[in-house]
Amino acid sequence: MTTPSAPQVPKSRYSMGSTKNLVLSLLAVLGMVLVLVLLVPRVDSVGGPPVDVHAKALEVAKSSGWPIVEPVGLPDGWTPTSVRYVPVTDGFRTWHVGYRTPSGTFVAVEQTKDPSRAWVAAQTNRAPREGTVDIAGRTWDKYVRDNKVQNSLLSVPPSGSGELATLVTGTATFEDMTTYVEHLQPVR
Repeated sequence: MTTPSAPQVPKSRYSMGSTKNLVLSLLAVLGMVLVLVLLVPRVDSVGGPPVDVHAKALEVAKSSGWPIVEPVGLPDGWTPTSVRYVPVTDGFRTWHVGYRTPSGTFVAVEQTKDPSRAWVAAQTNRAPREGTVDIAGRTWDKYVRDNKVQNSLLSVPPSGSGELATLVTGTATFEDMTTYVEHLQPVR
């Protein structure tokens, strides 16, 4: 007696492909991806809307009565990136104007009245003070934070003088910060 054999299951059509067909399919898919990559536009840099520093400075100076400063006549390549007047650390209202330098770093001026130690620490990113430097007729405390690239210059007038504490801070070099400080002028 013979035992009936199990019926033959037909081979899957997928298993009948050849290496040649696999390579051709892969090349077709890669070709479609390449066409998509070439057709889709890409952006080199992302920028926000234009920043009108002077208009905002006039508005803040009028509403606050503060003798704020703004950079005037910076050399070519300096681009304004941000301007605001908002409460920050300890609720201190702070005037801020940020710029991108020609080398691609960032520098900003921050001004407030009679800042607390917490405001100074927060704005300098808790950097240690490393001496002083004289720029544009003022003495500035120099702060350097190495582990997170941030340089800062701080000028705090005597209490009750009516002047604002001025901090210049960012990832810019002290040379670029000096250029920035030299172009700061009272808002008129």
